[in-house]
Amino acid sequence: QVTAKTAFLFILPQYNVSVPTADGELVQYHYGLKDLVTILFYIFIAIILHAVVQEYALDKINRRLHLSKVKHSKFNESGQLVAFHLTSVIWCLYVVVTEGYISNPRSLWENYPHVYLPYQVKFFYLCQLAYWLHALPELYFQKVRKEEIPRQLRCIALYLLHIAGAYLLNLTRLGLILLLLQYLAEFFFHMARLVYFTDENNEKLFNVWAVVFVVTRLFTLTLYILVIGFGLPRVESQALDPERGNFFSFLFNNILFRMSVLLLVCLFQASVMWRFIHFQLRRWREYWNEQSSRKRAAAAAAGTRQQTKLLKRDSGYHENGVVKAENGTSPRTKKLKSP
Repeated sequence: QVTAKTAFLFILPQYNVSVPTADGELVQYHYGLKDLVTILFYIFIAIILHAVVQEYALDKINRRLHLSKVKHSKFNESGQLVAFHLTSVIWCLYVVVTEGYISNPRSLWENYPHVYLPYQVKFFYLCQLAYWLHALPELYFQKVRKEEIPRQLRCIALYLLHIAGAYLLNLTRLGLILLLLQYLAEFFFHMARLVYFTDENNEKLFNVWAVVFVVTRLFTLTLYILVIGFGLPRVESQALDPERGNFFSFLFNNILFRMSVLLLVCLFQASVMWRFIHFQLRRWREYWNEQSSRKRAAAAAAGTRQQTKLLKRDSGYHENGVVKAENGTSPRTKKLKSP
């Protein structure tokens, strides 16, 4: 019994409560310090799954492709993230559909703060935190190059900040939708990189990713405006109440604070779109430069072949050390025999 209780502490989410409903009682969860123990357990699970994907999938593909060290590192990174993003998109989509967050957008801010979570929502957040925390020791295990470490640390920190912030500030419903949009765009990007590493002439998936990225950015911005600009200011409880989990909805009742937050969100999304446009322009510029260089090389090769044919036609060609004309006769004039 003692070991079973300890095992449940590591495996299952803690802090379950019975919430009365019209149909009876519903078991839901809230967060606490014991969640750190559960997250620690799933960090080790994530490390094991990371090693399995690397050993039985990515390493075998790498041996066939014979990639350089730089491409090898990027291929491993994208391969791991494709597996994670695909799993997370399917899981997150299942959660938001079954919980009715998509069919009823008003549920994203109604009855805020959302202190009590369904089992699948809490378990999803714990696994997400465990995955991005496991990415920190993986930087050492995967022997990531020093110049790549700052970029990956920024990415990990942003994901942890978003997920932990939504979890601790009781904005889990909004966080789920935003994660779904972000993971969908990231999945297409890393899938396009994998296809590009196998065939450098195939960049069609990058075009698909560009469309998905723009659409998800628009949905993200619209969602922020809908929830922050119109949803949270209408919450009934506008008083600061940390015990009930209401940390900042009272701030959104102030129009200056609300507009300031929306302005920051718009500026951040604009910076993301600017980097995206800059990336696309650079990629298209490299593509057209490569195409023009290929055309020039082909034209030069065609001109060389044409000159070679003209030279052969004018001066004949050599065969066994003897110069012959194109019709097989010798180009030298024959001497007439004297009678």
